[in-house]
This record gives sequence, structure tokens and C-alpha cells, in this order.
Amino acid sequence: MKKMALGLGLLFSASTLASTVAIIDSGTDMKHKDIAPKAWINSVEIPDNNRDEDRNGYQDDIYGWNFAESNNQVIDYKYLGTLNEDIRKFFIVQEKMMRQTATQEEIEWAREILKDEAFIKRISIYGNFMHGTHVAGIAAKKANNAKIMAVKLIPTEVKLPGQDKISKKDGFALKMFKKGLELLAKQQATMMEEIGYYVDGHKADVANGSFGTGYPQAQQITAMLYKTLFRKDPTPELNHELSLVFLNAAVRENARLVEVAPNTLFVFAAGNDGLDNDKFPTSPTNIQADNVISVAATMGRMAIAPFSNYGKEMVDVAAPGVGILSAAPGDEYVKVSGTSQAAPFVANIAARVKDANPSLSPVDIKKIIMGTVDYKNYLTDKVLTGGLVNPGRAVQAGILSGTRSVEDSISAAREQVADVVVEAEAKSLPLMGSGFVIPLPSMFKF
Repeated sequence: MKKMALGLGLLFSASTLASTVAIIDSGTDMKHKDIAPKAWINSVEIPDNNRDEDRNGYQDDIYGWNFAESNNQVIDYKYLGTLNEDIRKFFIVQEKMMRQTATQEEIEWAREILKDEAFIKRISIYGNFMHGTHVAGIAAKKANNAKIMAVKLIPTEVKLPGQDKISKKDGFALKMFKKGLELLAKQQATMMEEIGYYVDGHKADVANGSFGTGYPQAQQITAMLYKTLFRKDPTPELNHELSLVFLNAAVRENARLVEVAPNTLFVFAAGNDGLDNDKFPTSPTNIQADNVISVAATMGRMAIAPFSNYGKEMVDVAAPGVGILSAAPGDEYVKVSGTSQAAPFVANIAARVKDANPSLSPVDIKKIIMGTVDYKNYLTDKVLTGGLVNPGRAVQAGILSGTRSVEDSISAAREQVADVVVEAEAKSLPLMGSGFVIPLPSMFKF
């Protein structure tokens, strides 16, 4: 484990003047004009000399590390050019459908293009390629002192581990099959733990995780593996059971990510399946820890987004996640919707609170974010706090915490900073068909 190689050089690579936000994702374009000025740079490493000056086991990790391919290339620029007009139009129509402003012609176009396998493949690849940069742009916005670190976990094109290695002649018993699912989850968690040690070693204050595996994706994984091994489809009841076995194991094993980095606040996206995470687990967002905060998505500040996962016990707060304009590789900008966009909105707040008072711990920052929300009736049964994050109020509480307790700072900030004004009333939520919002990026392809 490379954690054993963490050297004293790391002590000098972390800035004491700015919060560090690790973007654990599919790769980040550190040359983008919105991100480059805020890029975290490992000052101990000398670029491109094929040496490991800080002795942490990651050679030339100038901007971060690519754990997916075990190198320092935190984005693969060969995918530049994947963005085309159909993808741009789809994102625009997607937002308009959620806001109920799409024309019938636009709706029909979206439904038809979702039947095009070539389009689905292209937007899936672009979605992974763009994702980390888009998330980083949101996390960096108005966080003037924050530094963005790139941690690539998701390959641009991924496949299910062992998919080509499983022999159809292997006849595992159901009990052994369940053990195999748990081992698959444990295998994934090994890399997650290594990432935890990495962000801890580089003293990241905040880590954004807009990735994960939800119940529908787990069902596809378990059904595929079951059919490969047993030469038949599982019953719906059995596949439900197998999916829960896999997801509960994933949540349990992936907790190692946050356990080994106790000084980092992890912000996770709740998921884009429109399901209750209390009943249908999503990993890693269902990890329960003092340094974890789970985020649902809303349409502006008017209503919960129709695709957003929720959970009165498992999801903590909500943040805007529909039609969010942010950076894309190659100095591009696109509007994208998802809890993937809501999570970095909260990571951004966390960084600004940390910069307001660098002595605050992850637990303190989490308390401030959760304690300063705008309470919303439509979130009462959807998230633990029943509220939508209030950036100004949270930052004010951070400032006040320099001279008073966190609890007193939250109370004072609630008195000093009003709820964010909502400019329009919410319409009834649209009915969204499957495929209109891309699931969270996952380490698995199914």
C-alpha cells in the first residue's frame, strides 16, 4: 500500500493560506481558464523529471493523480472533439423538459435520439470525459482562495471488472455468488482507500465525490453476473436481494475512503435515480460518518429535482442541480443537470467556510452547512435537515466562528442572513422517462 510511502515532503506541499478541494472524479482539465488559476500544485515535485521528490509513491503528481490508469495524467485529451451539437442540444432540452418549457417537437427529438445507440455511446463517453471538469468548475466558483486538486477515479471508458474472465462453466452456489459480490465491492474499496490516504497525505480540506453506484445500476451488475455464471436470469425478487447484498457491501467497504482521511470533509452526490436512499442504498453517499455530507438536487430553489435521490435519514441537505453552467474540457462550457452538480455546490461552500476560519474541523464545517439551511416544505421528508443550503449564511457562520462557538455562530448567522429569495413559484414536477438524466459515473460499465 502506497500509504506507507507518504513522505515528509507532503508537509510542505499543502498551502496554509487556502483550502484544498480534491475532485474525485473522471478527470479534470487543469488547463481550463476557470480552473488553471485555482489549480492545486504540488510544490515539492519537479515536473516531468520522472522522480518522486515528495516520496509519497506517486511520481510527478503535480496536479493530483490518476488512480484509474496509475499515472499523473489527470485527464485524457484525446477525447476533445467528442462534444457535438446533438449533445449540446440534448443537455438544453433536458433542462427545458424539467422546467416544463420544452416544445413538443423538442420532446419528440429527445425521445428519438435516446433510441440511437451511437448517440448513447457518444454522450456516455463525453459525460465521463467532461464530468470532472464540470464538477471542478462548480467547486471553484467564487471560492477565491480554494485550490483544486485532481483525483481521477473513473476511467473515461470503463467495464465491469472480470467481465471477460468469468467462465460460463463455473457453477457457484448462490451463497458463494453473494460472497463474490461482496469481494467485488471489496476490490473496488481497495482503490478508494488508497485515494483516501492520498487526499489525507496532501491535506485536502474538502473532497467532492460526484460518483457512485445506485440501485438500478447494481441490479444490472448483479443480473449480468448471475446470468453469466448460472446461464439464466435471476428472478426479480432474487435480483433485488442480490443488489442489496452488493450495495450494502459497497457502502460498508467504501467507508475506508473516509476513515483514513479524518481531516477531510467528503461531499457526495445522492444519486440520479429518483429513489429513496433510505430504502435503496447508493454507494458511497450512504456512508454514515462525521466527515461525510450527502447532497440531493433541486430545481433552483423551487422544488426537488425529479431525478434526484433523497432520504430523510441518508441524505443531509439539498442544493441546486438543474441546468448548471460550468466548465468543460478545452475551455468549453455546458449546462448539465444532476446531483453531480449539486454536490460541488456544497463542496464550494465548505471550502469558503474553511477559508473563513481555517481552524474549523470537518465536523464543524458539516454542522455549519447543515445548521444554516433554508428550510423548505418540499424537503421536509426528503433530506435530514429539511433544507436547502444557504451559501451566504454558512460563510457568515464560518466568519463568526473565529470568536465564538460553532453553535452560537450558526444561531447568529441565522439572525443576520436572510433566506435566499425565490423568484418564481414551482410548477408541478414533470414526469421524466428513463435515460433523460445520466446516472452518477461509476467504476463499472454494465
